[in-house]
Amino acid sequence: MLEKYLIDHCSPTLASIKTANLFTCFFKTEEELMENMEYWNRQMKEKGIVLILLRKRERTALIYVCRLSMLNGDMKRQGVAEFLQKCGYESTETEYALKRLAMRLRMEEKFPHEIGLFLGYPLGDVIGFIENAGQNYKCTGCWKVYCDECEAVRMFEKYKKCKDVYTRLWRQGRSVRLLTVAA
Repeated sequence: MLEKYLIDHCSPTLASIKTANLFTCFFKTEEELMENMEYWNRQMKEKGIVLILLRKRERTALIYVCRLSMLNGDMKRQGVAEFLQKCGYESTETEYALKRLAMRLRMEEKFPHEIGLFLGYPLGDVIGFIENAGQNYKCTGCWKVYCDECEAVRMFEKYKKCKDVYTRLWRQGRSVRLLTVAA
């Protein structure tokens, strides 16, 4: 069930060029969803990737696919702890921060804007999005860019090329597990 979602939405994370990706998927039964999550977590564990169910609605699930080692590094970037503290996070310790993010997603209708940091977006762009209410950006791709447009465009192209290559290889029969780069 989740294999095509992983290819379509998470190729840059599978390739170890992006911290994390997020996608919403439909499921028939909660049991089926949980079995699929457990299966893929077993498959990806040795590769350094974890799948986390952030929010579940009636027939949809919001799934976060992450390289924890990269997220640990992102949480230590300059300014991140101070920013997350302003958003109500008591710590940038990864396990705590992910639980806090999941709680905020479950309690609020809108996405908490700090989610960009959990996806590897630059802090300046996350802050720019908040300060500009999503307007006045320099360019848009995987996120709205307020700071380094050249670097962001380069990354967007890299992510697109990665997805195209992974999609082609997967359609030719390569497994998601084989396509996933080890930590």
